[in-house]
Amino acid sequence: MDGLQPQPSAQAAPQATAQADPAQAGPDGLTSDSLWDNVKLLLRDLPGVVSDRVHLLALELKRSGLALAQMVGLVVAAGVLLCTAWLALWTGIGVALVQAGVAWGWTLLLILLINLGAAWLAVKRALALARFLALPATLRRLTLSTPTSPQRRTGAGAPTASTGTSDERAASAAGTP
Repeated sequence: MDGLQPQPSAQAAPQATAQADPAQAGPDGLTSDSLWDNVKLLLRDLPGVVSDRVHLLALELKRSGLALAQMVGLVVAAGVLLCTAWLALWTGIGVALVQAGVAWGWTLLLILLINLGAAWLAVKRALALARFLALPATLRRLTLSTPTSPQRRTGAGAPTASTGTSDERAASAAGTP
């Protein structure tokens, strides 16, 4: 059983006695050089630690930039492939309509109108989403709002999307979130 238990090393004993030696201890009971040496070591090692972190950040930013460039290239390639697939789809639909007896002029007009309608819906949706690019909720929350007159309020204390509750306006005027 005694062979399985860890035994103190011969090096640990002299260090423990040296630290406990009251002749080396200062008036506060700590060794006189331990705190000062630790502060000096910390200040000496701090630039290296910060430098390592900054170097790691730079390497990761470089890697993420390369990954972003690859992603953009792949998205462009996928866009080209989707465009060719879209053209092939509508060509097939047009050929099927012509073979079904629809005149090619009407077929082209139908395909054109369907694609223009889809493009109009996509642009309309994109324009509706564009207002979120300005971060409106964050701007409302971080900027001081002007007090509204009682005539402009929509109810007896009902908050609106642009004004918020009276508590939010008061906190915003006081400069607190």
